[in-house]
Amino acid sequence: MTVEVPEIRRDFARWQQGVAGVLAKSSRKAVEDLPAAPERLLDSPTYDGIAIRPLYTALDELPEPSLPGQWPFVRGGDPRRDVNSGWKVAEVFGGAADAALVNESILDALGQGTSAIVLAGVQPAAVERALQGVYLDLAPIQVEAGAELTAVAAAILATLDDYEGNAAGVVVDLGADPLGDAFAARAGVSVDEAVALARQAMARTERIRAITVDGTVAHDLGASDSQELGVAVAAGVAYLRVLQNAGLSVAEALQQISFRFAATDDQFLSIAKFRAARVLWARVAEVAGVPDAGGAVVHAVTSEPMMAQRDPWVNMLRTTLAAFGAGVGGADSVRVRQFDDAIPGGLSSASPAFSARIARNTQLLLIEESHVGRVLDPGGGSWFIEDLTETLAQQAWSLFTEIEGAGGFESAGALIRERVAATRASRADDIAHRRTSVTGVNEFPNLGEEPLPPHPSTGYRYAADFEALRDRSDAYLASSGARPAALLLPLGPLSEHNVRTTFASNLLASGGIETVNPGVLDAGTVAGAVADAGARIAVICGTDARYAAEVGAVVDAARAAGVTDIYLAGPEKAVAEVAEASRPDGYLTMKINAVETLSAMLTKLGA
Repeated sequence: MTVEVPEIRRDFARWQQGVAGVLAKSSRKAVEDLPAAPERLLDSPTYDGIAIRPLYTALDELPEPSLPGQWPFVRGGDPRRDVNSGWKVAEVFGGAADAALVNESILDALGQGTSAIVLAGVQPAAVERALQGVYLDLAPIQVEAGAELTAVAAAILATLDDYEGNAAGVVVDLGADPLGDAFAARAGVSVDEAVALARQAMARTERIRAITVDGTVAHDLGASDSQELGVAVAAGVAYLRVLQNAGLSVAEALQQISFRFAATDDQFLSIAKFRAARVLWARVAEVAGVPDAGGAVVHAVTSEPMMAQRDPWVNMLRTTLAAFGAGVGGADSVRVRQFDDAIPGGLSSASPAFSARIARNTQLLLIEESHVGRVLDPGGGSWFIEDLTETLAQQAWSLFTEIEGAGGFESAGALIRERVAATRASRADDIAHRRTSVTGVNEFPNLGEEPLPPHPSTGYRYAADFEALRDRSDAYLASSGARPAALLLPLGPLSEHNVRTTFASNLLASGGIETVNPGVLDAGTVAGAVADAGARIAVICGTDARYAAEVGAVVDAARAAGVTDIYLAGPEKAVAEVAEASRPDGYLTMKINAVETLSAMLTKLGA
């Protein structure tokens, strides 16, 4: 039964009244002082400037999108995708390993559920041996070869010449991205070499794409989702022009381009991103005059910046959410990073085989047990997802047109970097203030985990600032045999101080600082606790009411016992009536820049 719009509006109005009543009570305001749409006070902002509303209803409904395989391909480019196998499960092989070992790893993984091969760092001479015995018409190949791509591509094509299977079923993404390589200052082939590869690919029976526009180039610098999309579309359009100038038709050029985007642990934004990517590229194809050729091939790789070195087991949850978002969003293939990827050399207590198996099985559980791939575009029709897709596409298109106005991708590097840097700084500030949680790092850290050996920087990661503090703590532990520590000074019974002792312990641990809790204290017992702990830094924990009555005497006693820096777990206004000389030196609240505060504490503790 269809619910009439007037009835929906009445229900929504009643809900708004309820929201207004709750907000008025919590903010101690009169209902009439709230805005006309009080529920918008509950909006959650994203780094794209999109306000995620608390409730979506039929009033937000958009026109029904087209079916999979139809322009603008928001629901997927392939209406005949095998729903029993879902998307392609991609895994990386290669590096410096012997070709026979690479081959053995590929065949083993294919038998364990991997369905797409990423050849990374394989030498040209090793390609044929690495692919020996692989049914190339069943397992698509993606190539990451950097400056060696031309030679590697020649080796792959020579291998395909000798392949006795179904050539028309073979799919290869050679992965040339000279514009992205230049932007990221990484080794790669030239534009002319990429064009030559495209010409060779067009002459083949196999489905070979020469160019992969790598959106993660922007993501790995800190871009938001719409920025990643906008930058990638701008690069894609630049390649269209290059290929057309080289003599390819628009339709042929479109066939030679695929995309790679990052999937993050924000599952709904990831779903919307992969849907929006297809809409954007379909729009480009429409403007170019061949809308039916605008079905973008989109690969997903779980985000590198979201991966944490500390408590890396939590990365399993992050990559699961990311793989779910990419799969539901309709990615053609998904690559899940190993949970210990952010640690150089991997986690010492976990074998590489275990890490690879967990990454692979993350997807297999989603596909084979949760049956996420059984429905094409399962998010289609959701008021929230459709609205988010549309808004994200609009934001990305706006940035794309701005880049075009600046001369296109190759000329707009400064503009792109400026926008991405602003997003990166905003995210860093949110993480430093713990408005954004990185579980296991700035929230719920585990100081008892195995210390990491000294290691080089591994590129931009959201958790890096906090993990740099933990590195300082590890170095202090290695040199002194103990972690830097602070003394808690709990006031009143457990029921009064427990909330703030827990808050303080969690906050300090995120910076690698251990806390010593001697139990309930008063001014007369502070000196003994300080002496037992040998503390130079102390944190007073209790209720605001008890602070007003006891903090002055406790601060004086702690200073007399040798504590040099005293903090209060709570706001400064809680001790407004306390004499200036007897007030704490600092205040620990949810509003502080935790990175700056904890760094200063570590310095005072000698770390």
